[in-house]
Amino acid sequence: MVKTNPDLNICAQEIKDVAGYREQVPRVADLIISHCDIGKCFTHIDNEPIPSKSSVIDILKQFRRILFPGYFDNQRLDPVNFRYTIGQIAATLFDALSVQISHAIRHDCSRYQKVCESCEQTGHQVALEVLEEIPRLRHKMAADVQASFDNDPAAKSVDEVIFSYPGIFAIMVYRIAHELFIRNIPLLPRTMTEYAHSVTGIDIHPGAKIGERFVIDHGTGVVIGETTIIGSRVRIYQGVTLGALSLPPDAVEDLRTQKRHPTIEDDVIIYSGTTILGGETVIGARSVIGGNVWLTRSVEPDTTVFIEAPKLIYKTLQEKAI
Repeated sequence: MVKTNPDLNICAQEIKDVAGYREQVPRVADLIISHCDIGKCFTHIDNEPIPSKSSVIDILKQFRRILFPGYFDNQRLDPVNFRYTIGQIAATLFDALSVQISHAIRHDCSRYQKVCESCEQTGHQVALEVLEEIPRLRHKMAADVQASFDNDPAAKSVDEVIFSYPGIFAIMVYRIAHELFIRNIPLLPRTMTEYAHSVTGIDIHPGAKIGERFVIDHGTGVVIGETTIIGSRVRIYQGVTLGALSLPPDAVEDLRTQKRHPTIEDDVIIYSGTTILGGETVIGARSVIGGNVWLTRSVEPDTTVFIEAPKLIYKTLQEKAI
């Protein structure tokens, strides 16, 4: 007599039950699709592809390779293969960047009924223009790296700064995105800086104007708004906000093109936790703004601003027990 394993019957029933659940997936898919037809959700169901976020991230990685040759390559870069490698990166970068720029422009043309701007031709033209800016961007990034090293006694070398400092990565992404922003390319600049934001905790809008030898020390929680103007040799620390004053919803549209964020002049230092707000607020050259300061008015050059020391309370273990 052959004995039946009761566990096999349980498995067979489970397989049947799971299949029953799976058979309901098409019904759920139809529900999801019909809901999108209602128009109450955001969709991008279009013949024209939206720019690819993963491609944009890869573009930034290629930019980093070409801005800092040899630092982020998988293979050794030496005098023999340098010209070939840089040429290959430039060609790859040009192709990828021109495609994403074209997608971004065409997306806005078709989705928002804008006047056609020869999307593909513009994509190639702007990609070439941005690549031509690489020597200038490299010069600026070199100055930013040197400034970070010069102002941080914890830095052991410029190599360490390039490899590991989140401020340098965020500034690099900003400087690339800014070149696209000033050429009125939609979607891509903000996608780039928000990627850097997600990686570093540093939020720099691509529309901000930032001078040379810019230092973000530590960096977590730094926010720099769209119309911020920052001069040269400025140093800021973690948790600094260069932002806009809060506005009622009905005033937002009128202020989209106006200056809403502060101006920071040359050689200013802003310590951690400070908030500076407003488009008319100017921090004068060579000023020092202490930690946790809240500012909505201008400061004259060569001024030190700090909050009064708080009253601290100290208790010993014996006092806590009382």
